[in-house]
Amino acid sequence: MRRTVRTVGAPLPVGAYSQAVISGDLVFTAGQIGIDPSTGMLEDGLSAQTARALSNVREILREAGTDMDGVLKLNLYITDMSDFDLVNRIYSSSFEEPYPARSIVQAAALPLGALIEIEAVAVIHEGGMKSDR
Repeated sequence: MRRTVRTVGAPLPVGAYSQAVISGDLVFTAGQIGIDPSTGMLEDGLSAQTARALSNVREILREAGTDMDGVLKLNLYITDMSDFDLVNRIYSSSFEEPYPARSIVQAAALPLGALIEIEAVAVIHEGGMKSDR
């Protein structure tokens, strides 16, 4: 059995998908780009888009009953692999050891001209969230 997650703390879906789906104790988020949910606008620049995409993932996970400590795996899609170091520095501020598994791949294009998209798989902690990082 599965249930969906919906929060106004992250951009609402504009198509036939959910912000996240919960199955058992796992949460699978949809890809998040750097859209500010309060304005509906894409943030300017890679740094701001990366921070916002991570914030959007965090808000979805919070609504699902977990947090960044529950993240098991992330997939990051960037439009220019030469931005790897910058993305890695911003990304690293959201996690502590033991780090989640991660893939970063270059994509030819992302929705709305975004420079990065992030999706996560997380576990819901027994008894609720561990932190608010």
